[in-house]
Formats: sequence, structure tokens, C-alpha cells
Amino acid sequence: MLLHRHSPVLEKDKDWSRHKIEYFSSAWMSVEVIGSVWSGLIAGSFALLAFGGDSLVELLSGITVLSFLRKPQASSTTNRGRTEQLTKALLFSLIPVIGLLAVYSYVTGLRPEASPVGIAIAVGAVVVMPYLWLGKRRIGRETRSSMLSMDAVASLTCIFMSLALLGGLLVEYFLGLWWADYLATAFILAFVSREAFEVVP
Repeated sequence: MLLHRHSPVLEKDKDWSRHKIEYFSSAWMSVEVIGSVWSGLIAGSFALLAFGGDSLVELLSGITVLSFLRKPQASSTTNRGRTEQLTKALLFSLIPVIGLLAVYSYVTGLRPEASPVGIAIAVGAVVVMPYLWLGKRRIGRETRSSMLSMDAVASLTCIFMSLALLGGLLVEYFLGLWWADYLATAFILAFVSREAFEVVP
């Protein structure tokens, strides 16, 4: 039996596909947050701490998107507005906190240590984030939702941040150039700044 393109069965399959990508995204963001912050604290890597902080913001944003997909009618404009305000506050606070600490540590001569766990997190992000970006972009087009499209843009930004993080960590690990961590931190904070201003209405 042929199914109409708008049949309940096909629509249900599409809904599950949309939910699945967001569930996976939230799970991976949780891994990024825990792994990046933990390894960053141990190694004294501000690049990892900045990456973990941004992942936390993306996790909160992803939970909001998932709530919208599950109950689009119940997801009020007020709730989404509050989430946007929280996201903006977290992003803007992340910049001076990580930035000033990194500058202070650089001036005082603190040298971050190489982090194999951090490298593993960065490699995972480089592999996973393109899949999430493509999936979220497709969902945004299907639902014609600006919120979902912005979520896809955030995933694209995370790809560039993870590449900067991985490059810095690899240079530090194999060449012993400790200042590469600070360079990677600067790149990541530049992407965070761009995200923060994009959230501003």
C-alpha cells in the first residue's frame, strides 16, 4: 500500500527523526561539557574550559529546541525569550571570565599541560558536529522554524571551534608549544563573541 506524502505514518516517522537528532545532540553536548571542563581543569587549559562553557550554552539551547519539537503549542514565546536571555547572559559572561583568567595565567607564566582526554573530546566533536549540523539544518528547513535554523548555525560554529581546539591541543601535545592553548582560547572566544551578538535581538 502506498502512503501519501502527508500521511500520519510518514509524519510520525519525520517527528521521530527530528526528535532523535536533538536527543543525540543533547547527549553529546553533555559529554562535551563534562569532558572539556574536567580535562581543562586538570590540564589548566583555558581552551578546553572555553569550549566546555560554550557547549553548556548549546546544551541549554538544545533542550529548549527539544521542548519545542515535543510540544510546539505549549512552548510559549515567553519561555523561549527567557532561554534566549539566559543564553545571551552565559555567552557574554563566558568571554570576560575565561579571557581575563587566560591573560592573567599567561602573564604570570602558567603553562597548560597536554591533555589526551581533551584531544579525544576535540576529535569526537570534529566527527560528530558535522552530522548534527546537517541534521539540524534539514529539520529547520522542514519545520520552517527560525529557532531550529539558529540551532543548526550554532552547530556549524561548534565545528570551527572544535577544529581550533584540536589544532591547539595537538600542537601543544606533539610539539610542546604551550602557548598554542592560549591561541586556541582566543579563536574560541572570538566564535563565542559572534554567537553572543547573534543572540541579541
